[in-house]
Order: sequence, then structure tokens, then C-alpha cells
Amino acid sequence: MSEDEYARRGIDLDKPNPARVYDYILGGRLNYAVDRMFADQVLAAQPNARERAQLNRQWLRRAIRFGMDQGIRQFLDIGSGMPTVGHVHEVAHAIDPTARVVYVDNEPVAVAHSEIVLEDNENAVMVHADAEVPDDVLEHETTEMMLDLDQPVMVVMALFVHFIPDERDPARLIAAYRDALAPGSYLAMSSATPEQQTDGTARAVAMYQKSANPVTPRTADELRALVDGFEILDPGIVFIPEWRPEDGVPENPAECGGLALVARKN
Repeated sequence: MSEDEYARRGIDLDKPNPARVYDYILGGRLNYAVDRMFADQVLAAQPNARERAQLNRQWLRRAIRFGMDQGIRQFLDIGSGMPTVGHVHEVAHAIDPTARVVYVDNEPVAVAHSEIVLEDNENAVMVHADAEVPDDVLEHETTEMMLDLDQPVMVVMALFVHFIPDERDPARLIAAYRDALAPGSYLAMSSATPEQQTDGTARAVAMYQKSANPVTPRTADELRALVDGFEILDPGIVFIPEWRPEDGVPENPAECGGLALVARKN
């Protein structure tokens, strides 16, 4: 894009952005110098950050396949970032090309690149909205066109809720999405955690605290409180690689730095 196009889309290249930083850590190309500089600092503090990102992406794929196995054919990915390789629509469409996927993000670069990637995919779309305003997401004309909320949906919040501090009431936010869902819907969530973490993790979190997007790591009990009204499914709230593993679990699963869960609205 030209500088004029950056300005037209409201893209701020003066500050690192979580979606672009995550893309860089995953090895993607949808990022800029300011994101790479910040990510390199995170990697210096937490050298296994790339492995952590890959473990979260692997969990996401397992969660989507689980949803497909339960008959889910509608997915709402909140705070999705860029739909890079192995994202929700690719996993779902490998099983059923008619499955419908709505990505939601408020970051202009994520939206712009997602629109390009998804241009020829009639069953996967990007909605430019603030996920912390559920009505703006759920009542968006594109969401209403793609998803039938009278039928079960899987809502995905992968490494999203830890960017919402307690003062912005993440429990109320999640409850708003829950109340809009039909019975038989699911919530797939992962989050950074302080449980069993090292000094390197603490340093990386401290770096985010100084950025425009501070992180609030949460314990399993804190995450459990956020999903009140959902039934948390086996194996419960566990370290990310422990959630229904397909290829074994690392010797120290806590090194992933995050917890994961899938829950159902009954």
C-alpha cells in the first residue's frame, strides 16, 4: 500500500499492533518494522515465543475440528487478526467447504489483508468492528448475512481476552456473546496465564504493559469466572498443549504460557 492508502485506512505504523506482532512471530509477512522491533524484544525476553504461538495455533485447529465433529458449521472468530495459513476457515473448509466463518477485528491492516485473502471465498468474510461492542459485531450486516444465530455457532477467542483488563469487564462482554447464541453453541478460548511461569514470561508481559495493548494474564479460576453460564468440557481449563492433544504433550506444558478451554451453551 502507498502512504496515502495507509492514511485512508487509518493504519498506524508508529505503534506495534498485537495482530501484526503475532503474525511476525508466527513467521508471517503481514507486519511492519515497528511490529518486528517490538516482537524481537519480546523474543529476546521470551525465546520460545514462536513455539508458544505455534502451540496456540495448533490448539485452535484442534478446537475447530472438535466443533466440526459436533456438527458446528458456523464460526465467529473474535479478534481474529490476519487469517494466515491454518486459520479457522482453512481448517473448517477442509472438512466441509460450506461451513461459514466470520472473522472480526478492528485493526485496519488485519481487515485490509483479510479482505484480500478472502476475496474469492464466499463462505469466509471479515467484519471490521470493535469486538468489545457485541451489538456492532452481531448486528453487522455481514454477520447477519453469514450467520444464523438461531442455530449453533462456535465463538473463537484465541489469545483475545487477555487484552481486555478487568476494568473493561470481560465477563460482561463474554456474557453478551453467550446470550446471543443458540443452545448447543460453543466457546473456544485461550489466554496468557501467570500460572507456573518463568521470569522470562514476566519480562515479556511487562513489555506489553508499556505498549498500547497491555496484557492481563489470568489463572484457571479467573478464566472459569469469565465463562459463567457455559459448561466447560473435558479436559477442563488446561495448558494449551494439554487440550485434547493429537501428537503428545511437551514435557513441561506450562512453558506454552497459556491456558485453553472449550465450553458449551446448553
